[in-house]
Amino acid sequence: MTTWKQLTIYVSELDCWEHQPLHQVLLGMARRQGLTGVTVVRAISGYGKHGVFRTLNKLDPSTESSALPLLVTVIDSETAITEFFSLVKHMLKDKFVTCQTIEVLSTGV
Repeated sequence: MTTWKQLTIYVSELDCWEHQPLHQVLLGMARRQGLTGVTVVRAISGYGKHGVFRTLNKLDPSTESSALPLLVTVIDSETAITEFFSLVKHMLKDKFVTCQTIEVLSTGV
């Protein structure tokens, strides 16, 4: 077993950085930094600090309520996570971000 770090960044489908979807910007930056793994997960519903409930509106997917939460999860060494976060933290001033120690049982390789 190896001890790594997991950085989770909570964003919305509507969040952008320089006219690009924020989750895609984060994914691209992580790849350019050579991070081990990044996954973006789309939630089916949720609410955040403002208490606004977001859920998939199948009748009108263009509505604000369909701006579902996204979780950008980055897994790598503590050093790599610290360096990556220092590069992106200015983009995440109003975002909820967590970091935890995890034990990697298998890398699938």
